[in-house]
Amino acid sequence: MSLDYTSAEMMTVTAARALENGTTCFVGIGLPSEAANLARLTHAPDVVLIYESGTLQTKPDVLPLSIGDGELAETALTTVAVPEMFRYWLQGGKIDVGFLGTAQIDRYCNLNTTLIGDYREPKVRLPGGGGAPEIATNAGEVFITLKHSRRAFVDEVDFVTTLGFGRDGKGREGVPNIGKGPTRVITDLCVMKPDPETRELVVVSLHPGVTPEQVQEATGWEIRFAEVLENTPEPSEKELEILRELKARTERAHAGQ
Repeated sequence: MSLDYTSAEMMTVTAARALENGTTCFVGIGLPSEAANLARLTHAPDVVLIYESGTLQTKPDVLPLSIGDGELAETALTTVAVPEMFRYWLQGGKIDVGFLGTAQIDRYCNLNTTLIGDYREPKVRLPGGGGAPEIATNAGEVFITLKHSRRAFVDEVDFVTTLGFGRDGKGREGVPNIGKGPTRVITDLCVMKPDPETRELVVVSLHPGVTPEQVQEATGWEIRFAEVLENTPEPSEKELEILRELKARTERAHAGQ
């Protein structure tokens, strides 16, 4: 019997499943943090979670509000200086997966977290890149998770904060990067992966009940679909139970209860 779950829960569970046990993961705040901690609490108890503030192998009981949340330092194996985090751990090639979110993404996985609109007169200013540009360049591979809409999936990002594969899909060619760059994008509708040749995003899996038409309607360009589309497995009862308790625990903690 099919379980009752939301599209957001479907996205988080699917993203969590992408992390293998024992992986060293550089985690972004928000949806990536939710997915990475769900993985740690379910199938990947030995995943090593690292946050930008310098917390190594942290095991938060509740989801952090920011990279400076005390919960991360209190539950970490150790905490190192930010320069060491980036220069030794990240740029030294010791991170398997970078898990990122974004405000905008285009067909070549370029990410925008800087602004919406014209650079000189933006409609909205966003938080900026933080460590995402370095993570996308130096991690072994990058997973991206965000909600699917035309506001987020645009033909061209307004600003390239974090390089995917460049405006033409060739931005990483001939550049001595350690990592592969983005290898999958997980949304509340589907899973996408870059085409091995063109680097353009291709839908490879549809979540239960989602149609190709729905994905196209939520995408700002003519999205490509794999010749054989897979069906994303539904969340299990155990995964939903653990995710819901994690979020409830987080809400209580942040409310001071």
